[in-house]
This record gives sequence, C-alpha cells and structure tokens, in this order.
Amino acid sequence: MRLKYFLIGVLTISLLVSCKSKKKLAEKKVTTTHKKMVVKSSRDTDSKKVTIQSNTNSTIKNSTLEYIEQFKDAAMRDMRNYKIPASIKLAQGILESSSGNSQLTRKSNNHFGIKCHKGWEGDRTYHDDDEKGECFRVYKDPANSYKDHSLFLTSRSRYSKLFKLKPGDYVKWAKGLSEAGYATDRRYPAKLIAIIEKYDLHKYDTQVLGKSFEYPKNNNLKNHIVVKGDTLYSLSRKYGLTVAELKKMNSLNSNTISIGQTLIVTK
Repeated sequence: MRLKYFLIGVLTISLLVSCKSKKKLAEKKVTTTHKKMVVKSSRDTDSKKVTIQSNTNSTIKNSTLEYIEQFKDAAMRDMRNYKIPASIKLAQGILESSSGNSQLTRKSNNHFGIKCHKGWEGDRTYHDDDEKGECFRVYKDPANSYKDHSLFLTSRSRYSKLFKLKPGDYVKWAKGLSEAGYATDRRYPAKLIAIIEKYDLHKYDTQVLGKSFEYPKNNNLKNHIVVKGDTLYSLSRKYGLTVAELKKMNSLNSNTISIGQTLIVTK
C-alpha cells in the first residue's frame, strides 16, 4: 500500500512540474511573439514615414501666391527700367511657367520660354515645343530670365507700339502682345487679364507709378467664364456687344467657344 501511495505521489509531482514547464514555455512564446510584432510594427511605421517624405519632396509645387511673392520685386524693377507693366510681367511668368512648375522652368530657370535664337552664347537646353527638341536658353538665376525677357521685348520692333501705351494699361498690353504675334494662343490676352484680375497684380503697377490706372468711363473690363449653353450670340446680347466685337476683343477667328474658356466682356 505504501508503495502504491508513493508511486501516486511521484506521478502527481511529475504532472505538476510538467504543467508548470509548459505554462512557462507558453508564456515565453507569447512574450517573444509579442516582441516580434512590436519590432515589425516599428519598422513598418519608419518605412512609411520615409516613403511619404520621399513622395512629398518629389511632388512639391510652388503655389501661384508663392510665385508672386518671389518675383514681384523683379517685375516691378523691370517696370521701372523697361516700362513693361509689372502686372503683365507676372501674369506672363505665371502662365508660361505654370507658376514656376513647368518642366522647362525647373531645369533651366527659363520662365518665359525664350528660345536660343541667333546670337545666344549662354547655356542651353532642348525641349519639345512647336517642334521637337527646340533650343531654349538656360539661366543660373531666374531673375536673369525676367531681365532677359524685358530685353527681348524692348529690342524687337514689332513690340515698339506697346511702349507708347499709357503706363499701367495692362488690358491694351495684353491685347498688343497678341496682335504683335507674341503667342499663337488666341485666348492669350484673356488669360493674362484673368490672372491679373484674379490676383490683383495691377497693384504692383500702382506701387511703381504711385497711382492706379484709370480706365475711361463705360469701359470697365470684365471676364466671363463660358458655361454650358453659352454662345457668342447669347453673350453679345447679355453684355450689350456685337458678336464681331466679342471676337475682336478675344482674338477669336471663329464662333466656337468652349466650356471653361475665359472671355473678355464689358457691361
């Protein structure tokens, strides 16, 4: 009997020890697994942070307001030196460089798409424009692009009429650039004027001139954004103009207009 009870006792102790060992082993596995999960989560988080930072850096774009703040002084300087309205200069820079974000501007500091032309001895880059692989000027400092653009306009006789306009008349400057063949886009004047008025760029003309430009009475300029259903005829009735006047003001060669297009109109 004693032997029987002794064997039962030994077996019970063995079972208890075995259970305790298994429990400790299980706890150890749980702890280890938990630690591995924490480490993995930490690495995943760091990886995501790096990726987001990288993506942000590669897609940073200048806003139009940042662009204006950066180049308003260069535009006003050129207005003082070359009589080109600062509002026109800034609007052209915004439009032609996509507020400094275009591929050409980023790699060349060329804000006005000035091509090499004969006699250019500075650095150059090649970019597809009207034709494939055209030569464009490269500037070390974007301010030099602004100055070179002013020299470009003042040195070509086809733009000479613009410098006889009243200082600060950005409307006639916008139209005059188009009439002189500066851009092939027939909506170029309307786009410039829309940018100027959206961002109040004419205030920089005022800073240079010391006074704002006053348009003749009954010639208050307004823009109209084309919506579905608009036609030149309906707009002419709405704004008291003829279709011919609308076409002339906006350099239109046909009666076709598109939704989202900006048109110059008057009351």
